[in-house]
Amino acid sequence: MADLAHPAAPHRRPHHPRTPDTDSPTTDLLLNATGQFLRDQGAIGRAITYLDRALTASQRLYGPGHPDTLISRNNLAGAYQAAGDLERAIPLHEQTLADRKRVLGADHPHTLQSRNNLAAAYETAGDLERAIPLHEQTLTDYERVLGADHPSTLQSRNNLAGAYYAAGDLGRAIPLHEQTLTDRERVLGADHPTTRIVRKNLAIARDASPGPGTG
Repeated sequence: MADLAHPAAPHRRPHHPRTPDTDSPTTDLLLNATGQFLRDQGAIGRAITYLDRALTASQRLYGPGHPDTLISRNNLAGAYQAAGDLERAIPLHEQTLADRKRVLGADHPHTLQSRNNLAAAYETAGDLERAIPLHEQTLTDYERVLGADHPSTLQSRNNLAGAYYAAGDLGRAIPLHEQTLTDRERVLGADHPTTRIVRKNLAIARDASPGPGTG
């Protein structure tokens, strides 16, 4: 999940200096925005090029631990993950989480977001032994910090249910999907796109569950 801290990308490419060592704060914003835009459009390779340069600019302009640098690193990690390059994505997610805990605190929403992103990366890599406890911790913290009905909490609950499903633990996955669906229908409405996604996830989990008298 990427940070929503930069403006939407313009329709044209930003006209930035030819060398990264002359990138300005404005250029940094444009690089990040354009990289995120390209990622959303499915142009992952081009997105990585922009986001990698944005991280280089942020580190030079603000230092490695500045919140803006951590946003750039999170965005680049997400792009690598979208490209399926988990060998690069996971270390970046791990570094971002460690730095956000140190700089922003363990309960800052950006820190919780990084924990969610890292858990998702572990899950994608098939490392459920690390993914599930991290998803569980993230959900607990989201509920405590943001409340049970916050969209990020609802997303975290859905992610944990998905991890249980991936582990074949339908006894925990199905009730959690049911709870998430009930809460999303109440908070966001029955026709909200994310509500429809949870409804589909629940149907898939139920279909995978053995019926009475089977097994």
